[in-house]
Amino acid sequence: MLWIKSFHIIAMVTWFAGLFYLPRLYVYHAQATDKPSIERFKVMERKLFFGIMTPGGIVTLVLGCWLWLGYGFSGAWLMWKLVLVALVILHHLWCYKALIAFRENRNTHGHVYYRWMNELPVLALIAIVILVVVKPI
Repeated sequence: MLWIKSFHIIAMVTWFAGLFYLPRLYVYHAQATDKPSIERFKVMERKLFFGIMTPGGIVTLVLGCWLWLGYGFSGAWLMWKLVLVALVILHHLWCYKALIAFRENRNTHGHVYYRWMNELPVLALIAIVILVVVKPI
């Protein structure tokens, strides 16, 4: 099970790297005005979302379920962690929605909006790590 836990953590780091970086790309994309930059951001966003972030998220969730079944975790800390994971999944889906809006040239948000959205996974990661390591509840 330690191998599963190790790969779960590696996949989670990969997933969160994408969750941290993709909204940052959206910040720069929202500020871009020239066609070459806009097209470059579209390629970068697509590759990050489909090539790194989504596979990392899927592997994280599959291995997390495997660990849950293998160890039989329970308690309030786990329920809160699962709530936060659900919110992270919703943020991932929001990233996809924004990806489509940028791809179709119909983004309506400015760079400040994306700067704020860039901070949400940071808060989730902090809370999730504290819940798993410290188990305060």
